[in-house]
Amino acid sequence: MENRKVFSVKVEDGREGRDGKPSVGPVYRNLLAKQGYPPPDPEMSTTWTLFSSSVEKYPGNRMLGWRKFVDGKVGPYIWKTYKEVYDEVLHVGSALRASGVEPGCRVGIYGANCPQWIMAMEACGAHSLVCVPLYDTLGSGAVNFIIDHAEVDFVFVQDIKVKELLNPNCKSTQQLKAIVCFTSLAEEDNAKASQMGIKTYSWTEFLHMGKENPWEISPPQPFSICTIMYTSGTSGDPKGVVLTHETMATFVCGVDLFLDQFEDKMTVDDVYLSFLPLAHILDRMIEEYFFHRGASVGYYHGNLKELRDDIMELKPTFLAGVPRVYDMIHEGIQQALQELSPLRKWIFDALYKHKLSWMNKGYKQKFASPLADLLAFRKVKAKLGGRLRLLLSGGAPLSSEVEEFLRVTCCAFVVQGYGLTETCGACTIGFPDEMCFVGAVGSPAVYNDLRLEEVSDMGYDPLGNPPCGEICVKGKTLFSEYYKNPELTRESFEDGWFHTGDIGQMLPNGIVKVIDRKKNLIKLSQGEYVALEYLENVYGVTPIIDDVWVYGNSFKSMLVAVVVLHEEKAKKWAELNGYTVSLFELCSLSKLQNYVLSELKSTADKNKMRGFEYIKGVILEARAFDMERDLVTATLKKKRNNLLKYYQAEIDALYHNLTTKK
Repeated sequence: MENRKVFSVKVEDGREGRDGKPSVGPVYRNLLAKQGYPPPDPEMSTTWTLFSSSVEKYPGNRMLGWRKFVDGKVGPYIWKTYKEVYDEVLHVGSALRASGVEPGCRVGIYGANCPQWIMAMEACGAHSLVCVPLYDTLGSGAVNFIIDHAEVDFVFVQDIKVKELLNPNCKSTQQLKAIVCFTSLAEEDNAKASQMGIKTYSWTEFLHMGKENPWEISPPQPFSICTIMYTSGTSGDPKGVVLTHETMATFVCGVDLFLDQFEDKMTVDDVYLSFLPLAHILDRMIEEYFFHRGASVGYYHGNLKELRDDIMELKPTFLAGVPRVYDMIHEGIQQALQELSPLRKWIFDALYKHKLSWMNKGYKQKFASPLADLLAFRKVKAKLGGRLRLLLSGGAPLSSEVEEFLRVTCCAFVVQGYGLTETCGACTIGFPDEMCFVGAVGSPAVYNDLRLEEVSDMGYDPLGNPPCGEICVKGKTLFSEYYKNPELTRESFEDGWFHTGDIGQMLPNGIVKVIDRKKNLIKLSQGEYVALEYLENVYGVTPIIDDVWVYGNSFKSMLVAVVVLHEEKAKKWAELNGYTVSLFELCSLSKLQNYVLSELKSTADKNKMRGFEYIKGVILEARAFDMERDLVTATLKKKRNNLLKYYQAEIDALYHNLTTKK
């Protein structure tokens, strides 16, 4: 019975490609949209109405929580209610308008997640301003680029980010009219800013100015731009993804409808621990949803290594993370298991297998084995604060092994989703308590259609068995354009279908698995994109190297490489270091491996690469990548899949050594 369940509905058949057009697979939709998309709530057509209607309904509910530092130690969570936040938002909005900011202006927000971030964001909503998150994981040049490209003239900023902003390399800062600090600015920063002709305010000063100059709000229309979110491209500059109020509000309504069909209901007592950056779509949309429901969001205190402490203090009911976070939780539990006596470890394993077998038979996780939960798994649950109900993973694929382990041991739902900034967050989402979703990213969300399109040069056929192809999305929750880039916008859409660049496989029960990336752009487990070919070009100039193949995948946080040695330079190194062996034998010397790594590191330093783009381990090779072994094409393009098959064992060993060395 269990296997016959289907999780999406086919609304259109696929068709063979002709006249040079690729084949396309069937169009799939969420089960709730079988007869067409459900009409969204007209009362909830902007993010401002989502928030302000919650203030009316739940004025006294806790909305935003944070931890204060007292004598260098982190204190307990302190809360602001919906009404308190609303009043502060009105003051911030009034102060913005009093400083000459007009509806439609772009306002930057730069810093770690905190209540001020959200209050600045909501103030933008109250006055039809466009919120532009700034972030530096794309390197310091990105902040400069975004301020300039979006023509930002006002920035809210965290105290420790002010230095970045006033850095002479950040030339576009000159165009700013004012900077408001989440807390207060250091004297020297104030002086520096005023030299540049920029007004500065501490948070309290700005609030005071708003109180003194009250200003009528001018709420946005559904079609008004809510945010321009910049996302890293394969190469070149970040792209500004334009999202309207209606798009974001529709997305929130979709999440509401989707969750409403399950018996575990979302309530006002739910608490979300926010640590993924608010400058990215996943955390932003979750918070919008929580505010719509009158529930609470607590912020981590800024150190991922101490996330456990925030979890124990906040006791969240909901957690969203990238796979790296869940890998850390998994490693933590595994470590604790290693310390158990052999007998207790054996009992744990037996209970694990027992509960898993019942879950695989279709039992809900809370009924699969109350005994196993009581004896073993409630301790795991307690380590995660004791109240966790839902874990969401996004940003990169979560390994099936970790997903299954968390589903069995956390006594909570574990769900994966898949989406992009361009799809306003998740365009596919898993169902809680369905084991067939392990290793997959779910079925289409409520307000979007999904289909696969043929990628002939990679051998992916949406009409084949299994059906595979590029994931294309259409619907009500797509971005409207890339800001000031009509050409790129046109390239990404065809007949209203947005091309994601990700390769998916459609399973018979209507759920999607992400299996590849069209442009060899990969995402590491911490959610950062890496363009492999670009890195190979940069690293290729290292003198000791003749050729390099860089490898990474979404289950790992580090890159490794196979390096073809430059024969003369390698022999010269051998001479200087007193080795008289063949090039082939040189390859296994750890001293030479370390030397090559240090050379790669200096190339990376010279090119100001980001930490995750550094090569952390190498395999040395004496022979060039050749056609005899089918490692390159006739035009010497690397065949990545074949290279991976050829070096798989060595790569696995290398990753094993790197992770055990940590």
